[in-house]
Amino acid sequence: MSIEKTTTFSSLTVNTAASISPAASPALLVLPVVGAVSFVHLLNDLIQAILPAIYPMLKQDYALSFTQIGLITLIFQLTASLLQPAVGLYTDKHPKPFLLPLGMLFTLLGLVLLSVVGSFPLLLLASAMIGLGSSTFHPEASRVARMASGGRYGFAQGLFQVGGNAGSALGPLLAAIIIMPRGQGSIGWFCLFAIVGIMVLLRVSRWVVSSNARLQLRAAATMGNGLTTRQTRRALLVLALLVFSKYVYMTCLSNFYTFYLIETFAVSVATSQLYLFLFLAAVAVGTVLGGPIGDKIGRKPVIWVSILGAAPLALLLPYSNLAGVAILTVLIGLIMSSAFSAIIVFAQELMPAKIGMISGVFYGMMFGISGIAAALLGMLADASSISTIFKLCAWFPLLGMLAFWLPRIPRATRH
Repeated sequence: MSIEKTTTFSSLTVNTAASISPAASPALLVLPVVGAVSFVHLLNDLIQAILPAIYPMLKQDYALSFTQIGLITLIFQLTASLLQPAVGLYTDKHPKPFLLPLGMLFTLLGLVLLSVVGSFPLLLLASAMIGLGSSTFHPEASRVARMASGGRYGFAQGLFQVGGNAGSALGPLLAAIIIMPRGQGSIGWFCLFAIVGIMVLLRVSRWVVSSNARLQLRAAATMGNGLTTRQTRRALLVLALLVFSKYVYMTCLSNFYTFYLIETFAVSVATSQLYLFLFLAAVAVGTVLGGPIGDKIGRKPVIWVSILGAAPLALLLPYSNLAGVAILTVLIGLIMSSAFSAIIVFAQELMPAKIGMISGVFYGMMFGISGIAAALLGMLADASSISTIFKLCAWFPLLGMLAFWLPRIPRATRH
């Protein structure tokens, strides 16, 4: 049975067919809602990207070692990851849409602190506050994107994810323009982004409360995935290992790429930031392409190609000149970034009754692996060199071969 309902969001009216049949999915994409959470994802990750972007400045101002740089990332990534599965599991049973603006409030407080602190311990505290905001935002925002997807889950997840990747790309660029010439106090200007995010998420939260999207999502969650329990567990393990391989290598690039360029090719800090922007922009483009392609040809082929396909490029990168490195990192960003939205949607299809928890687990895993990898790679760089960690991490994309063991979810059971 279908019931016609009108959903209003931010002065835009979208007609959606709300089906309460377990076999059906929402009929139409509510693009303003998906666009809104994607936009705030951009703001959230733009703010997060300030941290690695200003590492050269912090290293100089506070005489930090690479180990301390890695610890800053570790604290941020752990606070951004440990709470995510718990938040997702709780909101699966007890939806709390107003956690969205609350999470951005934590981010705002972390930004204020980061702009005024004067010691390494307080830098760690500011990083932890920003991470806490992320751990609250991601599971619930990912769920909202799925609620408003109209059944186009890869597209919605890709659009949501590309907002974050675009923010990650813009963060270093804005840091180079605003913060690097003016110093630590200018970080306070980024508080405006957090305030805008809070205002938008208040509207999104009201849409979730007033719409019947939660009923639609709950109905879809009653369906199975067509796999045995053993197949489901094995698939989740394979996805976890693929996330591990992907984010160890991506952490190496996103956190130490500027240092690699400065050390190997003697470029300036500002120039290294521009190269980092090119890489992160390529990541954003690859992300937005990966979701719709996964909707059409399936998640498994996208995952297989995106991780394993980057392996030869990664192995070649440490032996290339500056122009070659720039080209290779753009290609690696395009190819590898297409995997994450496909991985998230694949995992959600494996456990459709626990969308929030599974989103929290995989976003949390992404942050946790990145944090631990950053700390370990920082220590290894102190003990050897930046060039050494790039040569070592180049082997991790070969773990993409594990995608061979991912099952094909029957199309009739996809929601």
